Amino acid sequence: MSDLSIGENALARASEPLRPSRLSVALIELALAVGSFGIGTGEFAIMGLLPNVAEEFRVTTPQAGYAISAYALGVVVGAPIIAVLAAKLPRRTLLLLLMAIFAVGNIVSSFAPTFDSFIAVRFLTGLPHGAYFGVAALVAASLVDVGKRTQAVARVMTGLTVATLLGTPIATFFGQAMTWRIAFGAVGFLGALTVLLIWIYLPKDRVAEGASPMRELGAFARKQVWLTLGIGAIGFGGLFSVFSYIASTATQVAQMSETMIPVMMALFGLGMIVGNLVGAWFADRSMMGTIAGTLIGSAVVMTLFYLTASNLYLLSICAFLVGCSVALGPTLQTRLMDVAADAQTLAAALHHAAFNLANALGAWLGGLAISAGFGFASTGWVGALLALGGLAVFGVSLASERQARRPVGEQCRCAA
Repeated sequence: MSDLSIGENALARASEPLRPSRLSVALIELALAVGSFGIGTGEFAIMGLLPNVAEEFRVTTPQAGYAISAYALGVVVGAPIIAVLAAKLPRRTLLLLLMAIFAVGNIVSSFAPTFDSFIAVRFLTGLPHGAYFGVAALVAASLVDVGKRTQAVARVMTGLTVATLLGTPIATFFGQAMTWRIAFGAVGFLGALTVLLIWIYLPKDRVAEGASPMRELGAFARKQVWLTLGIGAIGFGGLFSVFSYIASTATQVAQMSETMIPVMMALFGLGMIVGNLVGAWFADRSMMGTIAGTLIGSAVVMTLFYLTASNLYLLSICAFLVGCSVALGPTLQTRLMDVAADAQTLAAALHHAAFNLANALGAWLGGLAISAGFGFASTGWVGALLALGGLAVFGVSLASERQARRPVGEQCRCAA
């Protein structure tokens, strides 16, 4: 039996209990989306406040970008470890613990006395990120029919995309007007609010029969899990290469006023909302086509970003279109549900580890290009190359899956 069939059977077994009412589903999705809104605001606000952080700690803007990479690496490290160690915890209990840790971490971030301590706390705050999103996606998918899973995941992830439209610009505005520290204090409050909402609206659940750390570790033995994660880790990097330095690109290349940076961030966020919801709709109809189309479109748009970054209006359009590439997120999340078999929690959490590995990779490579003297606009061609790299991994995944579905005799003839 293929990984795809096993994964679908696992999802079917997880969906056997009677589903809650539409109102209950909406409230559960709202509670989870508030958490993703808080995480998105905390993750992305730093990108608009990098110059402010750099000024206070007396480091360069590329050096301040280490805070982005530290958080992302925290996600990469925390997602698999937490998913495996917490395999026997009910999902509700796990979500409450993860969001409580996230809330505390952001509050502590707002009081960091030195740059080194700030980097360390950002790493620790990133640890629960991937596991939260992974478990939240599984909960959302279990509440709807199989053919609507990606859209359910996207509704929870809408909090993340709305954060770029509202949360991040607002945090950037007040962070510039007052202090960047207030942004992290606000994110800590959102984390605490999420704990309360999950406690109220998400019913208690039982641990799945047979759940264990060893079963979750089975995800590592599945080739398609690794390839799907590779698509995200590389292909998503382009988005972060551009977005990590969007504030400096806007002010130094397009000569935009610093007060207009929140507007640029909002355009990026609007693109993320559109890409998230529209991409999920397409993915529930053609998952593989949506993955390929998103990666190709990303490569084209990021190339245009590089070529037009000096023009304020064209840069704004490109920022919106780059944001649309987030359509890859819920699509790959659902893809992992199909290929992970019984290791659902680990695979779902690893998706966000890959997402944040892309964050670290994109910010790092973009910073290298800038430091090498190619300018802030060079993040565009770095992003295009990463999108093409993700497309190459997708090609390998598609070929491998087609090969696995051929009859054994035909595979032998091809090999000969």
